[in-house]
Amino acid sequence: MPEAYTIYAFFEWALVLFDVSFDAVTTLDFENFEFTVKDITGASRGASRLLADELGEMEKDKPIGNALNTPFSWNDILDALADTYNGFVFWSMLTSLGLVVWYFPLWHMGISGYEVFTMSTVSPYLLGIGPLRSLVVRNIRLVHALSISGLLSYLVTRPELRLFAVGFGVSMSCLGWSATWFAERGSSSRLENRAIGWTAGLIASSVAKFAFQTNNPIWPIMHGPNGGWNKLGIALAILAVIRSTRRVDTTEGGFDPVGKKSGSALLASFGLAGLFFGLHSFLSDSSTMILWVWEGYPVRGPIAVHGVLTILAMTAGLCSSFYYRETVSPTIRLLVVAVGSFLVTATNHWTGYLGALGVAFGFTSLAVPLVVSAVRYSPATTFGTGFLLYNFLVLAHVWVVAYAFVPGGPLMREHTDWVVTVTVVMLGLGVYNLREAGGSTSSRRKQHNFGRMKSPYYVYILAAIQLLAVSISYLRFPTNDYKPHHADDKVITAGIWTIHFSLDNDMWSSERRMRDVLQELELDVVGLLESDNQRIIMGNRDQTQYLAEELGMYVDYGPGPDKHTWGAALLSKFPILNSTHHLLPSPVGELAPAIHATVDAYGELVDIFVFHSGQEEDPEDRRLQSEYLAKLMHDTPRPSILLSYLVIKPGHGNYETYVGEKSGMRDIDPSDWDRWCEYILYKGLKRSGYARVSRSTITDTEIQVGKFIVGEPEGTDEYVTESQVVEGQRFPMLFRGDGVRGHKYHVFDEPRYYAGAEYAT
Repeated sequence: MPEAYTIYAFFEWALVLFDVSFDAVTTLDFENFEFTVKDITGASRGASRLLADELGEMEKDKPIGNALNTPFSWNDILDALADTYNGFVFWSMLTSLGLVVWYFPLWHMGISGYEVFTMSTVSPYLLGIGPLRSLVVRNIRLVHALSISGLLSYLVTRPELRLFAVGFGVSMSCLGWSATWFAERGSSSRLENRAIGWTAGLIASSVAKFAFQTNNPIWPIMHGPNGGWNKLGIALAILAVIRSTRRVDTTEGGFDPVGKKSGSALLASFGLAGLFFGLHSFLSDSSTMILWVWEGYPVRGPIAVHGVLTILAMTAGLCSSFYYRETVSPTIRLLVVAVGSFLVTATNHWTGYLGALGVAFGFTSLAVPLVVSAVRYSPATTFGTGFLLYNFLVLAHVWVVAYAFVPGGPLMREHTDWVVTVTVVMLGLGVYNLREAGGSTSSRRKQHNFGRMKSPYYVYILAAIQLLAVSISYLRFPTNDYKPHHADDKVITAGIWTIHFSLDNDMWSSERRMRDVLQELELDVVGLLESDNQRIIMGNRDQTQYLAEELGMYVDYGPGPDKHTWGAALLSKFPILNSTHHLLPSPVGELAPAIHATVDAYGELVDIFVFHSGQEEDPEDRRLQSEYLAKLMHDTPRPSILLSYLVIKPGHGNYETYVGEKSGMRDIDPSDWDRWCEYILYKGLKRSGYARVSRSTITDTEIQVGKFIVGEPEGTDEYVTESQVVEGQRFPMLFRGDGVRGHKYHVFDEPRYYAGAEYAT
């Protein structure tokens, strides 16, 4: 029908217009009506308020109510993020200072003179000069910006100049934070927020190290090739400085935030010293106190991934400092620290770690009140002296293990308990000063009301950090399903390496380079010496975590940092059924650590010994140690391998104690006369191969590697060619000739292989 569609279109559009018109009229008719959707079966029964509103009203004087009643502000959340990141940068630089200083005495084998840079932290003394203090406060953004030089130092390749840059950056950071706190003393809320951000920065730093297996990705020993995130860290630091310094009170404050000044500036400085040292030595790495209580296999306590609990305790402590300040007194918090310090020092396993959690909670819960209280006095006296006393604690913390190399060392020998006690006493003096100098409870509560308005933003940040830590712990949890490289041939490839505290010749962290060469050598068992880095001067690190996770190996860290050794660790592809830590007789020199472990190698129990003897200068120590270890090896009926650092010439002195009837052990190659430090000994296994691999620039000591066959007799000292050895028992071709990345077979220029018992027959 012609024009039918046109007629239809008119009708359809007319219906649309009528429908819209009807809706418009209906809206006018019902504009005075209100419809409510009610849940007639639920608990609310039509309540029009949100649950959050009700909960906020019911809990308005409690932390959850405070969080729910605080209106969201992008400005406040950005301020809190900026302060937290600035705190992260502060702790990243402070924890790197000792590490770059350590490089120099490490290579000088004694005091080098560069140790003076540990005093970079006392820059707040400059605030005792009135005009200079005013200049710093008025230019606080510039001071914080100058501190970023510590992050930029990774661009400097020469170690001495890199140390200068780090020292300057730490100096400016300590000066900047002290001046910021002092300048904000006129506003209790802003002052408290700054202190919270500074402490939250420590937690963020600990989580960053947790994610990067105890290395901080923005440290000056990190760069692109070894996993550094330096560029991103610097960019965020610049943005954080710009943001956080835009509202600093440059008039140097207007009133005392907590009432009438009283108490003692000196006591406040003692409290800060104990606080700084406690936060740094115990909490800058989440695994430090875990290793204090570690005693080997079977596992009877926490392992590295349980560091998430340490971080949780730190977070809880910080939150309690601004949410439960009146409920939990500083004295109770101090008592938690004291009891926790005793447990972590005197006990092991989960009991000791329970004390560690108390230490983590107590220190972070006291950080904000001690910092806020300190600004009543001259910043030069409180913060300057606080950092000076902190430095003395750092030196004492090193003296307890380096006593053989430093003046007055024997006085502090093995006295970590003294250092911990002094730390708690100093903290106690600060808490006592808090009580003496604090205003009334009501005045404190009144003045902190505004400060509480920002607290939820820090709670959100801390919650996000904690969730990140939980995720990292989950991803890092060991699978414990590791397999040896040549299981079909029942080969154990065992190595020994003195790793020089995982700092290479050019002051870069060397874990990744170590991983590569250990993987390429196809090691199933490796002993690492000079491996204990869990001290301030060494960055509170643990390279065994990275190596074990990357290489797929079980790990025994060895005697913990509270045992006062330079460290001995064991990595194994085979399950470690049992391990015992020994401190061998050392009446004069440094302590000699040893690990005696039993592994399940292809269904047979094999004992692995890892040992570092004393110095050449202490012959009596080394004699006693050789007798102790020889008896230990002789008494085990199982096949055994010794991976060691003996400091002897083959065939001379204590060599006859380690090798022969007294120990029951054989030298892997008696004809190798060019040895002094590292040795591999064995019994009850067929020794099929031996190689010496150059160190490149990773450390100052080569890698020695031996191949052993489980279930076969020891064999002879006769050499055979590589072609006579089955493929699975051969060393990698990769290291022949010029090798790879500076690693090659040296001394013999190729591996050596040995005939079995059938050859003699």
